[in-house]
Amino acid sequence: MNPTVRIFPTPYELAEKFAEEMVQMIKQAAGSNRTLKIALSGGSTPELLFSILGDHFSKSSPWEYVHFFWSDERCVPPVSPDSNFGMAFRSLFKKIKIPEGNIHRIYGEQEPAKEAIRYSDLINQYTVKREEVPVFDLILLGIGEDGHTASIFPGMNSLFDSEKICEVSVHPVSHQKRITLTGRTINNADRIKFLVTGKNKASILKRILDREKSAQNLPASMIVPVDGSIEWLLDSEAGSLL
Repeated sequence: MNPTVRIFPTPYELAEKFAEEMVQMIKQAAGSNRTLKIALSGGSTPELLFSILGDHFSKSSPWEYVHFFWSDERCVPPVSPDSNFGMAFRSLFKKIKIPEGNIHRIYGEQEPAKEAIRYSDLINQYTVKREEVPVFDLILLGIGEDGHTASIFPGMNSLFDSEKICEVSVHPVSHQKRITLTGRTINNADRIKFLVTGKNKASILKRILDREKSAQNLPASMIVPVDGSIEWLLDSEAGSLL
């Protein structure tokens, strides 16, 4: 399926519009008496999204109908400024009423290999399956200037062939360990949304969205849903070369 691309004037307008759409998705799920399984990501644009959700939709969204997971996490304690969970907690979770049992963080402070197994088992418990692979209703992703997404970095394309739900990866520069959803898990989602802002992302986005040969093996290029939709939400700077 070809991706949809939407470009917004500013990061705030992008986050504001998607916050409204996300709340509508939650309300529709509540109306059908079903829970959504959503995997969050880290980064400045998701942080802006979470702040808008927490500040403007804390009471108007039926949060009890969402189970939150993460697409990836750094192997740090939740109080670390590097923790994706910590950022989401400060921006969103401490502002809304949601059952504690609906928030499923990756235990970044635990031994990585064991935690990848525990988190995979947890995802299995809460998700339906398609071709024996978990199905998330929505996965949020970002992209690095090197073309990585989640914590799948260039040269780690074996993580798209892995039959595991989660794997341990290592940042190629800092050598920090991460836990990430594998490519197969991400590509099985019903909806995938890339949230990307900033001029520093314009070049890599052009290469990927124009399907340039040099970008074919970049992890973000390999996000191709099996049976779902993919959409890129950009601000005007990120989309300036398209």
